[in-house]
Amino acid sequence: MKAPGRPRLLSIAGSDSGGGAGIQADLKTFAAHGAYGMTAITALTAQNTLGVRAVHAVPAAFVAAQIDAVFEDLGVDAVKIGMLARREIVEAVADRLEAHAGPPIVLDPVMISASGDPLLEPDAVEAIRLRLMPLATVTTPNLPEAARLAGRSAASLAERIELARELGRATRAVLLKGAHATGDEIVDLLWDGRELHCFTHARVPTRADHGTGCTLSSALAARLAAGASLPDACRGAIDWLQGALLHAEPLGHGHGPVNHLWQLAARGGSP
Repeated sequence: MKAPGRPRLLSIAGSDSGGGAGIQADLKTFAAHGAYGMTAITALTAQNTLGVRAVHAVPAAFVAAQIDAVFEDLGVDAVKIGMLARREIVEAVADRLEAHAGPPIVLDPVMISASGDPLLEPDAVEAIRLRLMPLATVTTPNLPEAARLAGRSAASLAERIELARELGRATRAVLLKGAHATGDEIVDLLWDGRELHCFTHARVPTRADHGTGCTLSSALAARLAAGASLPDACRGAIDWLQGALLHAEPLGHGHGPVNHLWQLAARGGSP
């Protein structure tokens, strides 16, 4: 049962020591949407804007314990899943979400960081496809992630549409992100199992693009928890991320973070 007040959002993901992606980006996004954020940390990463230096996966049983602790006391109105690192963690997350069935689930199948570093072991990809995608309300892969899940790539828009529909046979809905395609415009495709929705927006020329996938999926979870329809939640989350990109001030020497609190700054508050 939903508690009165702020939506309660659970992020199951890895920690980014640089603060731009993962758990840190998720909590900032939840707060920006007026929600209460909770976490089940799956991995610790030593990373900054230049890349990932080390990854320390959390034992699967401890990930499961975190999920149970949150559900059994605080309650959850939506779940966002990000970096899972290992097959055993994927299996543990699937087991616990099956046990705590109910809230919408946004699955961001994180495989590679913005700097190109691997964040998921190869044998975990099939576990995500078989165990987590069927549980997800919506799965949000970028083009490289979608290619690994489907076993084939897609270049043209027509091929990407077919790829979204193909992945949709393994999950209830797919938001196929188009930022990895070339061009001045980005086309994100939502296949909801019955209808195709296209969201087109201008590409923002910035190097402050670290954590965009984490941030988008968290914004989507927040909007689903608030009761938005899936197409409206996707459209709103994409538009909100555009604002976070446009208002970012690059930090570090590589891919800097987006500005998760851009609306606060735009209203004249402290950034």
